[in-house]
Amino acid sequence: MSDILGFSAQQLIEHYRAKTLSPVEVTRAALARIEKLQPIYNAFVVVGAKEALQAAAESEQRWMRGEPKGLVDGLPTTVKDLLLCKGWPTRRGSLTVNPDQAWDEDSASVARMREHGAVILGKTCTPEFGWKGVTDSRLTGITRNPWNPEMTPGGSSGGAAVAAALGMGVMHIATDGGGSIRIPAGFCGMFGFKPTFGLVPVHPHPPPWTLWHQGPISRTVHDAALMLTVISQPDVRDFYAAPPLGIDFRDGLEDGIRGMRIAYSRTLGYAKVDAKVAALVDHGVAKLEQLGAHVEEIDLVLEDPIAIMQPLWAVALAMAVEPMTAQQRALAEPAMLELAQPGFAISALQYRALERQRETLARRMNLLHQTYDLLVTPQLATTAFAVTHEVPPDSALTRWWQWSPFTYPFNLTQQPAATVPCGFAGDGLPVAMQLVGARFQDAKVLRAARAVESVEPIRLPPVI
Repeated sequence: MSDILGFSAQQLIEHYRAKTLSPVEVTRAALARIEKLQPIYNAFVVVGAKEALQAAAESEQRWMRGEPKGLVDGLPTTVKDLLLCKGWPTRRGSLTVNPDQAWDEDSASVARMREHGAVILGKTCTPEFGWKGVTDSRLTGITRNPWNPEMTPGGSSGGAAVAAALGMGVMHIATDGGGSIRIPAGFCGMFGFKPTFGLVPVHPHPPPWTLWHQGPISRTVHDAALMLTVISQPDVRDFYAAPPLGIDFRDGLEDGIRGMRIAYSRTLGYAKVDAKVAALVDHGVAKLEQLGAHVEEIDLVLEDPIAIMQPLWAVALAMAVEPMTAQQRALAEPAMLELAQPGFAISALQYRALERQRETLARRMNLLHQTYDLLVTPQLATTAFAVTHEVPPDSALTRWWQWSPFTYPFNLTQQPAATVPCGFAGDGLPVAMQLVGARFQDAKVLRAARAVESVEPIRLPPVI
């Protein structure tokens, strides 16, 4: 049964079609893996075994009739606990959320996956309201890295990345408001993809609004492309959604990158990167050249856009905190309340000035992509560090964004960005590079990621 959990989504669909595997068998195997590994790695806040097996049985009947419901029929799927999932509480990693209320609506991406027959296994862990780049909370405790349980998997989609790495499901819906897909994908050695803002409809929109993206974490680029094809389909509830593009992101995935123009920036002009990380990213960039791309190292001298991002996030956190009673605030993490506090003091004029600075940054990136198809950077400035810390212990750092300086700029600009594993450091922990494209050039980013994967497949951790 453990071999089943090594199959990609594409392979599982082929088995379902040939009737050599059943969605029930695969779901049982995934649930058994969760039962075995959840006590060690703590990826889930909710496991819905009964509901998953019922959905798998219904999928099995459809496949036996040769009438699958959609593109992901029978594929075991997880949902990050910032997203609504009908029938289960959405606690958002927080003791402040009362679970005793009606949970009768799906978020947009969850609804699309259900419409295509996905089997929802459960909900994955997140820090409180997704506020930091590691995954632990007063509600769910500590989520641990699949390569070394003493290390963090990153966050805020840490549970999704751990589930992907350890075969606890094959499709994993995650969110990214400042790096929350790409950080844990990088620390766990998985593929993570933050689509162009608006490509994947969102409902309901959380306080970060136009900074917040939804997308896949997966073991293969093809699986991510398949899931993106499903969740990018329209939802009338999202006022900010882009017009439906009708793209199957699997099309052209194998076309390679020969002749593609790629810019490489080691620091974006402000970041400091661990030498062992930089060396492996250089190795990954060399692979792009070997695959036929024209790579140019550029001196992209940016001012650190955390000066824009941090106050915008402070407002978002303030909006999350503002409705709380005094009793609820006493249950919230003090560090989150501290980061929210400046948000209460920002005026509408100050907020709009920040948005104008954001527009200036986005315009600069638009101009860059008139010359280059893609921009490559390191994904993170360090490898994973010890759990229970927001920053590497014994470092001079104070906040998560100091070790993740390459993620938040591309939430500000709303560009598609992918985490592509590119090796392992001497401590045995994964390192990744980031591929960034122009807005709505998601297919191009996926194509480049697949080209790298074709010569350097994603490695999986040993399962205990």
